[in-house]
Amino acid sequence: MGTIVCQDCQNIIEQYEEEKVTTLYGTCPTCRENK
Repeated sequence: MGTIVCQDCQNIIEQYEEEKVTTLYGTCPTCRENK
């Protein structure tokens, strides 16, 4: 299971199927609009 987490607000943006547990960091649309 892979997880994409917002690096600004720490909310989970998306979860996806993955062989190993992975955490990626991105920016959610809400935080992107506020910048």
